[in-house]
Amino acid sequence: MSQKRKILYVEDEPFLGKIVKESLESRGFLVRMLTDGMDALHEFRAFQPDICVLDIMLPTKDGYTVGQEIKADTPEMPIIFLTAKSQTEDVLKGFQSGGNDYMRKPFSLEELIVRIENLLELTQSKSLKKKENGGAVSIGKYSYDLIKYELIIDDQIRKLSHREAELLRLFLENQEGIVERKFILKTLWGDDSFFNSRNLDVYITKLRGYLKKDPGIQIITLKGVGYRFVID
Repeated sequence: MSQKRKILYVEDEPFLGKIVKESLESRGFLVRMLTDGMDALHEFRAFQPDICVLDIMLPTKDGYTVGQEIKADTPEMPIIFLTAKSQTEDVLKGFQSGGNDYMRKPFSLEELIVRIENLLELTQSKSLKKKENGGAVSIGKYSYDLIKYELIIDDQIRKLSHREAELLRLFLENQEGIVERKFILKTLWGDDSFFNSRNLDVYITKLRGYLKKDPGIQIITLKGVGYRFVID
């Protein structure tokens, strides 16, 4: 029997928390629920979850701070933020705090479970690749450290941001194939809004710039569809 995947869930609304916790447990997850952010990092280290689901509005210590602390401790840890806020700056702050996904309340429990499953699958795939390659892969003339997010060529090191690294990972995992634009937006931002779409354009331009020292590496735009990541 496979080991249950563990979720650290921090939510200060008892009624909602009980429903979500029981729903996740009914799907085979092992859930540790807290109602305050103060002890979250301590519980995170003791529980060693596979994923964290954090409400933003928490007493004593908010979800943004908790997320930052968890990412500083374990950069690979996938985090989903939950919030009643809907302002764009709040969404951006969530991602800047290390969030991999962001859901607005009220949310569908089924959608939450699907997003948890998707993030766990992506994290597991990434972890396996690191183990196989000792944390580094070759990308054309570049060496890329999957753990430190460092792109290296001619003794020059470019440190990628978390979002840049996630985008590059999607391209590496789907090399030569078509990576749909909508899939990238849903995976990295949680939705395909116009605002996020413009953000993606910026990140694509950045990656092309970082990889331009090897002309054999191309991120080919397929208009209306997505991209192909090609290494000659």
